[in-house]
Amino acid sequence: MSLQPLQLPPQPGGKTSSIEETARQIVIVGANGSGKSRFTARMIHDCGPKAFPLSALSAIFERSSGPTGNLTIDARYDEAVANGMIHNNETSQLDRLLALLLNDEMRNLLAFKLRNRSHPGATLAPTRLDTVIDLWEQIFPGSRVLVESGRLLFARDADREEEQGYATSRLSTGEKAVLFYLAAMSYAPKRSIVFVDSPELFLHPTVTRSLFNHIESQRPDCRFVYTTHDLDFAASRSASSAVWVRSFDPATKTWQYEVLPPNTALSDEIYRTILGSRKPVLFIEGDGRRSIDSKLYPLIFPDFTIQALGSCNKVIEATRTFNDLNSFHHMDSRGIVDRDRRDTHEVEYLRRKRIMVPEVAEVENLLLIEEVVRTVASACGKDENHVADKVKRSIIKEFRNDLTQQALLHTRHRVKRIVECRIDGRFSSIDRLERHLADLPREINPRGLYDSLCKEFQRYVSTGDYASILRVYNQKSMLPGCNVAGLCGLRDKDDYLYTILRLLRTDPRAAERIRTAVLKCFNNVNDSLENEQSQA
Repeated sequence: MSLQPLQLPPQPGGKTSSIEETARQIVIVGANGSGKSRFTARMIHDCGPKAFPLSALSAIFERSSGPTGNLTIDARYDEAVANGMIHNNETSQLDRLLALLLNDEMRNLLAFKLRNRSHPGATLAPTRLDTVIDLWEQIFPGSRVLVESGRLLFARDADREEEQGYATSRLSTGEKAVLFYLAAMSYAPKRSIVFVDSPELFLHPTVTRSLFNHIESQRPDCRFVYTTHDLDFAASRSASSAVWVRSFDPATKTWQYEVLPPNTALSDEIYRTILGSRKPVLFIEGDGRRSIDSKLYPLIFPDFTIQALGSCNKVIEATRTFNDLNSFHHMDSRGIVDRDRRDTHEVEYLRRKRIMVPEVAEVENLLLIEEVVRTVASACGKDENHVADKVKRSIIKEFRNDLTQQALLHTRHRVKRIVECRIDGRFSSIDRLERHLADLPREINPRGLYDSLCKEFQRYVSTGDYASILRVYNQKSMLPGCNVAGLCGLRDKDDYLYTILRLLRTDPRAAERIRTAVLKCFNNVNDSLENEQSQA
């Protein structure tokens, strides 16, 4: 089907954009207050009689004392009223649509009866009501629609005690929304541009997707423009063009917006972050709910939108992809990954890619920074010097006992990284590959690397270099093992974490101490970032 390019509202400076003629689905997204509704209203105005606007919220809850906002439905209803086919007493757009469906059904049956008298054996073509009922029963399996005494009744196969069905008024709000969309689309003119406001409203996500998949397949002649906050639904429109509305200027009646690049390899999480926030974005590890990362970093970096992506690889890829699109979204983005056992070269490489790597091995170690321990101890009424000294001595002792195992783990990590880098080389023959691999043990020298790490780690112990131990020591048991919670008068490690989070939220002086100490662990990343956050 050939479509015309769809002109979009004006941008500052008289610039205009359009959606290409091949795009049958258009999704309009943006943050709250960005001007999406005005943007859509302007598109509806500019499309003129081709526009077919639909809003389940207005259709179900607003009383219709005049035009419903849909010229086609209004015109058909007014015509039926003028012809005496319908009494003008329907209170909502949904009620008007149902009255139109039943009126058209009656007219079709009368026409069929008259036609059958002069042409016996004539067949009755499917009606609008037939289409609505068929789609309803596909969307809600096990449901039936009955027509009785000039009204629609609804029944479920499981409701044996209600064989006669129940009236429209007893439908749930979500069911009414589905019925409205199905009925309204049966009256959409050919080749119209259907504007759907908040398609996700009142509906479960699976029902929303199924509903509009069915509608779009029934009306391949129409174009669909969805204004939505639901980025999962937006992503489900697989053939769509998306418009990100960023802001509206009432004085000039222009919008800042971008047409998203087609076929952009963005995950749902990144997509949601791009479209739903006006702050710079900080991608972190963790699950977004239970992880320490997702609890701590929003309080350390309050000027960023924090998006948890799970693994470090996802963080690295998301940051790279997001920054590759900087010319599109014009937003700053960074990532944070644990240092783990990365060496200096790996860390510097990541930092050049705008990935922040702290000067501690993992996020739990941030909670054991000396200044953080001192702050919590002081807030709990304990001697911070005594608590800090006990914690440091405990962790140094634990590291001494675990030193050779930690050196082995670091050696394994570095050997693995070297092999991965070397094996990616190009080889002209299997003989050259074999010779290359045969030389690897000698070149890597794992024993020498291990001995060097043992000496380095032993030096941290002998000199009491607590900060360096936190930088290299990956050990989940360290937090409970050092008894920092008990020394501060707290129940356990969870209570210790909760206290840190509470201080960051409610105690400005303690929060400043904690935030400054944590940010110093990122001071090699970007000095301007530290300045920005210290002023927050």
